[in-house]
Amino acid sequence: MIGNAHLDPVWLWRWQEGFQETKATFRSALDRMNESDDFLFTSSSAAIYEWVELNDPGMFAEIKARIAEGRWHLVGGWWIQPDCNIPSGESFVRQGLYGQRYFKEKFGVTAKVGYNVDSFGHHGMLPQILKKSGMDYYVFMRPSPQEKGLPGRVFWWESDDGSRVLTFRIMFEYCTWWEDLEQHVARCATELKEPVSELMCFYGVGNHGGGPTKKNIESIRKLNEREDMPELEFSTPNLFFEDMDKPSAVYPVIHDELQMHAVGCYSAHAGIKQWNRKAENLLVMAEKFSVLANWMTDQPYPADLDRAWKNVLFNQFHDILAGTSIEPAYEDARNEYGEAIAIAERGLNYAIQSLAWNIGIEQVEGMKPIVVFNPNTWTTKVNVELELASFDKSYALLDETGRSIPYQLVQSLATTLGRCRISFWAELPSLGYAVFKLTPNAVATVDKKLTSPLKSNDYAMENGYFRIEFDPETGFITSLYDKAAQFEYMKAPARPVVIDDHSDTWSHDVTRYANEVGAFKAVSVRRVEHGPVKTVIRVTSQYGSSKLIQDYIMYPDQDQIDVQVTVDWREQFKMLKLAFPVHLSNTRYTYEIPYGHIERPHHGEEVPGQAWVDMSGLIPGTGKVYGLSILNDSKYSYSIHNNEICLTVLRSPVYAQHAPAVPDPEGLYSFMDQGLHRFKYALYPHQGTWEMAETVHRATELNQPPVILLETFHEGSLPQSESLLQIDKANIVVGAVKKAEDNADMIIRCYETAKIRTEAVIRLPRWNRTITVSFEPCEIKTIRVPQDIRQPFVETNLLEWQE
Repeated sequence: MIGNAHLDPVWLWRWQEGFQETKATFRSALDRMNESDDFLFTSSSAAIYEWVELNDPGMFAEIKARIAEGRWHLVGGWWIQPDCNIPSGESFVRQGLYGQRYFKEKFGVTAKVGYNVDSFGHHGMLPQILKKSGMDYYVFMRPSPQEKGLPGRVFWWESDDGSRVLTFRIMFEYCTWWEDLEQHVARCATELKEPVSELMCFYGVGNHGGGPTKKNIESIRKLNEREDMPELEFSTPNLFFEDMDKPSAVYPVIHDELQMHAVGCYSAHAGIKQWNRKAENLLVMAEKFSVLANWMTDQPYPADLDRAWKNVLFNQFHDILAGTSIEPAYEDARNEYGEAIAIAERGLNYAIQSLAWNIGIEQVEGMKPIVVFNPNTWTTKVNVELELASFDKSYALLDETGRSIPYQLVQSLATTLGRCRISFWAELPSLGYAVFKLTPNAVATVDKKLTSPLKSNDYAMENGYFRIEFDPETGFITSLYDKAAQFEYMKAPARPVVIDDHSDTWSHDVTRYANEVGAFKAVSVRRVEHGPVKTVIRVTSQYGSSKLIQDYIMYPDQDQIDVQVTVDWREQFKMLKLAFPVHLSNTRYTYEIPYGHIERPHHGEEVPGQAWVDMSGLIPGTGKVYGLSILNDSKYSYSIHNNEICLTVLRSPVYAQHAPAVPDPEGLYSFMDQGLHRFKYALYPHQGTWEMAETVHRATELNQPPVILLETFHEGSLPQSESLLQIDKANIVVGAVKKAEDNADMIIRCYETAKIRTEAVIRLPRWNRTITVSFEPCEIKTIRVPQDIRQPFVETNLLEWQE
């Protein structure tokens, strides 16, 4: 019998109420221990322990004593119980890094059992992340048996790299709503089946906290006296798994994701999804350049990055990030994400300012130096834009070698004081920087390769790779033509689809959204920008009271089409999808998941994904492998049916509506996602598979773009272009570079992206360090690089403890 108190710190209440209920629940658990010497209690989530530590030190000391005594058991060594599909791979790492290190520091122990009893689905990389965060076991409840069949309550759950955790699916409920537990125990007992002779039965008032009651405990004692009942024992998940994890025990192996309950969670509340993605990426970028600046210029590493991460991790709680809480909870989340973003931007700015200030830049009359920082660990060529205070068309844009770079004037963000904005293509070294110089009356070497012409009019645009055409009446994409393959990607027009959706906030009992009621139709289709750097066609569309603007951007020598989207959404009980019907055969469908990917069938059901989705297959009748990746900067929900990829953009249920309850027709309710939204996505047609096309790189570039700084001339010891970290294998991607938690060492975290066993070489050229690392398919590796170059690097687990 597992005494617990499922506590949602935020749901139908704000965090302040959850804070108070945490103290009340923990007080109750301590009182039950004082009354019953055999009572045991289980609780998770470091964040709520920190609340108690900072607000009631006396009670915190009592808890610490009970943990030391062995009667209060810590599980779920994460900061909070998050949504287990939406956070990034690095966020899941940080859940364990901050949660487990907090437990170790405060209580002298770490959790051995991963614990997400109410999360709505669990991505397939979790076994590896749990294992490398010190947890050998896992407890969950959703999806329930009717949502995903499993061979038993206890099984080994395995990731692609071979990591396994012994896993238990909770029976029926993680809490109880009645004092007498007879009915609950009796139905749980029906699940006792050989070879498993023990099961966990969870009890205690939950959701809004509460925990085991006096009468719960009395009920267990009385039931234990009955011969028609199984033997009941006060226990914890830790003790249960110790009994189950025997060398002689044989359990089935599940090599799959554990999905899925409540498909609407991955599109509900676009704001929280966007704040989360932005904060995650900014924090990762800030850490990269902060540790580099610390090593190179002695710029202090920001002390508040951990506070920013904890804000992000808390708001990844499954009822916040999933969009299922009450409306005021999102004002709190916005503010906490805002604090995290501000901390990250401040830290990033200090780092790049310090680095740029130490670059030697010569004095030339009228020259405007521009330093562009590449946060990604591969050489890249990306479009960058910069606002300037003044400009003269006689300027030439040069790189550090004196080569001329084409640029284009585009619309400024300001309309006064002569402000202007330039756009150009920057070739950047791997995790490094390059200096570009706007120079008056320059004599430059022109690179002919950079002058490929763009062709466009109001309804079509074309470069050396593709031609894309728009219907002037509807604004739909009618053609995406690959010139080299002589292949038409679109089997039907690509269009913005409006779907009727009267489901609740979670979309309970819904698997797909198929009731199409219309589409946005064009009000205007026109070319709004054209030059040597890019051409832009703007499609302005309308549906009902809503307006959609899509700026399709094509570049001269790039095989990717970027789309900048603005939506003024005014619909209720409807959703917006962007639909792309693709003309390929023998297709496979791949989605990014945290620090990994997964292939799924094209059954039309709504499924979670992260920054990219891909359809790869054969050009009909040719045997040639081609594909289309769709990248985005803030969306998490997709569907694919009959070779039509749909990106779910917006959804407008009532806040915190839970079926079977329905809104009162006379009531006044707030609907989600009303108003203005801006986001980016990209169409990336490619030859070969997504692995060959390095889709992961493209999606990362969209989400972690270059950082640009207008500089001045000054002396400095740093060169005008430098790569600071390099990896020799494209399928090995760096997820984080940061300062170690306990000293000034550098932590480098990498993951294998293509399910290929790989030996990779990581180079830190400035410090003359070369690191050879072997990866299993889809393996995450964490490397500690001492600042003292005389000391060797070591591999650690995700907690930065040497394995």
